[in-house]
Amino acid sequence: MASARRERGGRTALLLLAAAACCLLAGTALAKVCNDRTKRGQDNSWFARNGENLPIMVLMPMNESALMSSISQGIEPAVQLAIQHMRESREYNFSLITEIYDTECDNAIGLRAFFDAICYGPKQLMIFGGVCPSVTSIIAESLEGWNLVQLSFAATTPVLADKKKYPNFFRTVPSDNAVNPAVVKFLNYYNWSRVGTLTQDVQRFSEVRNDLTSELEKADIQIADTESFSNDPCVNVKKLKDNDVRIIIGQFDENLASKVFCCAYNLNMFGSKYQWIIPGWYQGNWWEQANSTNCTTKKLLAAMEGYISVDFEPLSARRMKGISGRTPQEYELEYSRELHQKGVEPSKFHGFAYDGIWVIAKTLTRVMHLLREKQRQSGHPNFTVDNHEVGKMVLDVMNETNFFGVTGQVMFRNGERMGTIKFNQFQEGHEVKVGEYNAIADVLNLINNSIRFQGVEPPKDQTFVHSQRRHINVPLYSILSTITILGMLMAGAFLFFNIKNRNHRLIKMSSPYMNNLIILGGMLSYASIFLFGLDGGFVSDKEFQTLCTVRTWILIVGYTTAFGAMFAKTWRVHAIFKNVKMKKKIIKDQKLLIIVGGMLLIDLCILICWQIVDPLKRTVEEYSLEADPHDRDIAIRPFLEHCESTHMTIWLGIVYAYKGLLMLFGCFLAWETRNVSIPALNDSKYIGMSVYNVGIMCIIGAAVSFLTRDQPNVQFCIVALVIIFCSTITLCLVFVPKLITMRTNPDAATQNRRLKFTQNQKKEDSKTSTSVTSVNQANTSRLDGLQTDNHRLRMRITELDKELEEVTMQLQDTPEKTPYIKQNHYPDANNILSIRNFADCKDQPLPFLKPASILCCRGDADRSLLKNHLEQKPQGQWGSMDPSRITRGPLEDINSPEHIQRRLSLQLPILHHAYLPSIGGVDASCTSPTDSPGSSPRHRHMPPSYRVMVSGL
Repeated sequence: MASARRERGGRTALLLLAAAACCLLAGTALAKVCNDRTKRGQDNSWFARNGENLPIMVLMPMNESALMSSISQGIEPAVQLAIQHMRESREYNFSLITEIYDTECDNAIGLRAFFDAICYGPKQLMIFGGVCPSVTSIIAESLEGWNLVQLSFAATTPVLADKKKYPNFFRTVPSDNAVNPAVVKFLNYYNWSRVGTLTQDVQRFSEVRNDLTSELEKADIQIADTESFSNDPCVNVKKLKDNDVRIIIGQFDENLASKVFCCAYNLNMFGSKYQWIIPGWYQGNWWEQANSTNCTTKKLLAAMEGYISVDFEPLSARRMKGISGRTPQEYELEYSRELHQKGVEPSKFHGFAYDGIWVIAKTLTRVMHLLREKQRQSGHPNFTVDNHEVGKMVLDVMNETNFFGVTGQVMFRNGERMGTIKFNQFQEGHEVKVGEYNAIADVLNLINNSIRFQGVEPPKDQTFVHSQRRHINVPLYSILSTITILGMLMAGAFLFFNIKNRNHRLIKMSSPYMNNLIILGGMLSYASIFLFGLDGGFVSDKEFQTLCTVRTWILIVGYTTAFGAMFAKTWRVHAIFKNVKMKKKIIKDQKLLIIVGGMLLIDLCILICWQIVDPLKRTVEEYSLEADPHDRDIAIRPFLEHCESTHMTIWLGIVYAYKGLLMLFGCFLAWETRNVSIPALNDSKYIGMSVYNVGIMCIIGAAVSFLTRDQPNVQFCIVALVIIFCSTITLCLVFVPKLITMRTNPDAATQNRRLKFTQNQKKEDSKTSTSVTSVNQANTSRLDGLQTDNHRLRMRITELDKELEEVTMQLQDTPEKTPYIKQNHYPDANNILSIRNFADCKDQPLPFLKPASILCCRGDADRSLLKNHLEQKPQGQWGSMDPSRITRGPLEDINSPEHIQRRLSLQLPILHHAYLPSIGGVDASCTSPTDSPGSSPRHRHMPPSYRVMVSGL
């Protein structure tokens, strides 16, 4: 039957809609035709006689098969109670009767019922009702043409709030949009300033969301994400989680609510970190009736626990008598009895229908009173229902309505009810009221200790990110600082030792000025460790930016000072002992200082340009979020402070390239001089080792420091240890051997007069070992010591000459001596025996003869020098021979020239090896005692190409 009726309604739908359009176009003319009751003898006056029954048109679906008919069935008892209570009050001279027209929630049927009531029913002063949004909106849009006012008790759709389109529409029930100010108030109460919305893609919910968006913007609450869905909400719920939305405002019906909470359960979006706010008009136990998901009821209840539902308050909780003389609780008891008698289900809108009858009664009474007053003043005979002036008067009176009803204070603002909004919370399987919002006073009242959040405190509206500086641990900084202080104390001790003993030969030979530079560079490098350990946890941002520049300058200058001095000393050793031509070469300390100064000048030019063009600034690097180690509802975002400039890569490339080339060259020089072992240059080998260490450690430290850029403790530890290791090893290699030597053998510098160096040089075809005499010319401050040594050596030569003369005399005093052997008769022999002029070598003045000079024998040709010389002498030069000697035996010819030559060839080398090493001559290992006397330095002139002078080492 219902389907047949719908088919008949559908056939007439177009005609009825056309009629509605005509109503809108014709306006007052058509309304006047239907309301011209004088032609049919009906009273069209607005005035009512005492006791007159005034009919009220009630539009709502009454058919049980119609949508939302359950609402209407529970409304009629409330309306009858209101009319009964109005009569009992005896304050009104008329009585209201309801004429119910069934709209069946169908646009065509509802519109037809409305036209039938207007044209063929009794006079209608007001229209009461309107449940279905679509039917209500069509009728409400045409009310202005009929000069009628409609009061609804159940139409909550926000569309009807448009007063430009529906100027004659009022409602006692708050609009769906009325909950939005309450929600905003609730959010502000808990300081939630960031929310997200999840809306079902339906016009009703979309309009609420749009209004909510406007209210949130006014309250300066951020909408982090807005999601809408049609059927499957899981994708949208996942997006909310990805956007870190914690406070979620939902707008969807109960059929999709179960799907939403099932998705929330699967995504773990419930509990202490999330708060759901949803509509509160769902039916009881909706999760059981509308569960169409694969989640069990237990899972849904777990996800739903703690949600907040927002809806209008159906009855006021205040125990105060209202306009009917009854409290809301007393009215509720009477309403329940009526429902029991009629056997119908209650409706949540019954209180608004009850208060609506009182609104109509008060409005009619007030309008009639105003019309009588106006009639007396103007003499107007009568006011009819189609009078526009009366219609405007009704609208004004409706907006002035203000009384306390069973639903609270009844007031209208632009036709919208300013009601009370309640807040319920789902707790352990059922909803509990936790507070209410009074729209009139704009006050939120929460019941003490009624809201129970899942955590110890309300959820955060977002994952609060606590910025945490990655700083250097204080214990680590303290330990490394202590080691650094010890290193600086050690450097200070070495500096004191170097200055105190600067005139000692051992220190002089190692260039004390260059040693001071090494110490100074080491101390500057040590000092940079303190600055590298300071970050924003110890100093302010401005001070940290200053530290960026200071520590960079100190480290670069310190490195250049220390490494430059080592580099210069290594270069000097290489320049001397890799001199292919072996010519005299003097390299003084002043030249080494110039080299170090040039390196520092290049550093200063780079640093100054860097500071002027692109200075270092404090930058902050943030890292990904980390969970709170104390399991708090916060996230940790580590950040690290860096010293950077805009073109940092370019500047570091310049510095690294410059330093890298010096380091590579220094390592090359150290490798080339690795086999040089020179007691006079007593630290050359250790300097080379230091260059190796500094080069390797700097390369390793720079690489590891770059890789551990996001780990300040590791980076600082590596940088500090590299600086400490390089500085400490360098200082120890340079000064500890000197300390040991000074302590164990203080006179070692004066006792050792020999200079060794062995140098293995790889060539393509062979290895050669060359022994050269190196003469070290020190600066003028060393001249006195050299002159003293020269004088002592001359005295030693004189003593050896005397010993040689005594030996010669002994040879002459032998029984076998002959007149042929005379010292004055053998000038060549005397020249061979004499070594007085040994120190007066050709092209070499005596003051520069060094005790450490090495004279080595050379060549078989030189060894036979004496023999060849004697063989070239004529026999007559040995004196006239007694003919009698020729006939003598062997004993008589013992002093013959042949015997003398034989004896000298054996004795002179022995004497040569006995005293020459003591004056810095030939080492005992250079020649054998059986070598010819001609191989001694006395009888061999060293070619100039083997004379080398070492100065300033």
